[in-house]
This record gives sequence, C-alpha cells and structure tokens, in this order.
Amino acid sequence: MNFYHVPILLNEVKEGLRVKKNGVYIDMTYGSGGYTKAILDAEKKLTVVAFDCDADAIKNAIDDSRLKLFHANYRYFNNFLEYLGIKEVDGIVADLGVSSYQFDTAERGFSFRFDATLDLRMNKDAKLNAASVLNSYSSEQLAKIFFYYGQLKESRPIAQTIVNARELKPIRTTQELVGLLKPFAPKGKEYKFFAKVFQALRIEVNDELNALKEMLIKSLHFLKRGGRMCIVTYHSLEDTLVKNFFRSGNTEGIIEKDVKGNVINEVFLVITKKPVVPALDEINENHRARSAKLRIAERL
Repeated sequence: MNFYHVPILLNEVKEGLRVKKNGVYIDMTYGSGGYTKAILDAEKKLTVVAFDCDADAIKNAIDDSRLKLFHANYRYFNNFLEYLGIKEVDGIVADLGVSSYQFDTAERGFSFRFDATLDLRMNKDAKLNAASVLNSYSSEQLAKIFFYYGQLKESRPIAQTIVNARELKPIRTTQELVGLLKPFAPKGKEYKFFAKVFQALRIEVNDELNALKEMLIKSLHFLKRGGRMCIVTYHSLEDTLVKNFFRSGNTEGIIEKDVKGNVINEVFLVITKKPVVPALDEINENHRARSAKLRIAERL
C-alpha cells in the first residue's frame, strides 16, 4: 500500500493519539491506511471509522472487522457516525495532503510533471474539474483563486492571460497551462511557482478549505473530553485554520474573554505549542514530507 501514500509523521501521530482499549477513532483521510493500521495495531479492542473521497483509496481497505471504511468526503463524517450510532469518539486524525498516488498518476492531473488532462479532482465523480474552472470562471474569480489559494502576487495578469488564451482555444491539459504561464515563473523558481498555481486550482476544485472548516467545527460535537485530534497540514492556509481552531474553538481564531480578560469557553488544551515537523531522516526518505506540520490538541 505504500505505493499509494507513505504516512507522514506516523510515530508522532501514534504518540499524539494515545490510543486506548475500547476506543473509537476516526481517520478522516484513509489513503493507504497507514494511520488506521497503526491505530488497529495499538489495541485489540477498538473501532476505526475511516473516510476517503478518492475511490482508488478505498481499494486499500484493510481486512479487519474493526474498520468501517466509507467512500466519502470527511466534511460529511457526522452523517456516517449517526448512521453507525456513534455519539462520541476518542480520537481523530487527518492528513490533509495529496497522496503520492494522486501526484504520480498522470491522468489525475495533480502534477505539472506530466502532460495530462487538467483534472485535480480528489473525487473522480465530482462534476467540477480544473479545466472547467479555467475555461468558465471570470477573470476576477480566477484572480481571487490564485491570490488567496496560491498566494501569487501577479494573480490579476495571470488570470487575464488565461481568459485571453481560452478565447482562442480552451485550455485542456497541464502542459498547455504550464506553457501559457511560463513567462510569469521566476527564473530558478519555476517549480515553486507552478506548485502554487496547481495548489490554488486544486483547493478550488475540491472546495478544500470549506470542507476543512466543516470537519473541524463538527468534530467538537463528537470528540469526547480527553480525546485527541492530530492534524497534518501542508500549506499555511490549512495550518492557520487548524491553529485557530485549536486555540479558540473556531476557525477564525476569535478568543472569547470575560470582562477581566480571562479566556472563557476553552475547548482544547493545545499539546503542540509549535507544530511538529518531520526529522531530516524522514524527509530524506520521503521528500513530500518536507512541508508537513503536525498539530495536536486535547478536548477539554
């Protein structure tokens, strides 16, 4: 299963979850099942409910009666827990990155290394793909995506270049987009530039930030007191949402205080004051771990 995705910061996540006997755990991003397997191996009597919106990941299902695996976006996890009659859980883990399999499978369109259809859908059944975004969104909409999701300063001229080009011919492939935007890529930093372009499109196609916000807020209703959340992020937009949520109980980071300035309605004890990052050995073995950040919090 490691060809699909190597679990990042696996030991740190295992320690952070503090798996216990008869516990119920959620793996929000099943992937190759790395985190789920670690949880299942930790104790004989427990339950793991796992989700993945990529049908290819579901093929990695571990043959274990203690695992309940669903092909679904984690933003809807509450519906499945209610269906299973689960009212509270002991731990939640999520790896918010794109899987190695998705990056390395050309036809998925996640990487600009290959010439492929501009897809970028986590769920191949979803209607919206990257080509649809590029060929139907207004210049203003595209500029917002590249500015907020890709943090690209030249978002407006990039957007206008795309709009001008599609009037002559629809933009359908990764290499067509790369060729079109090559003049904007700083010399020597082309990889970083196009990584941001594709990140912005991927976030829009999969509505990633809104899905993350929904999942985090809903988790408050299910994570029991003393339960742990372990979230691995890969870019600042995700990390900020998770950091805000752990500190304040909301994704905006608004901390409620009384008239004396004391914090009220605290919902988490933040275990990681600073995010945990992979050791050099892990990065050398798996270069995709280099931008990973793990945050851990305990429900009060």
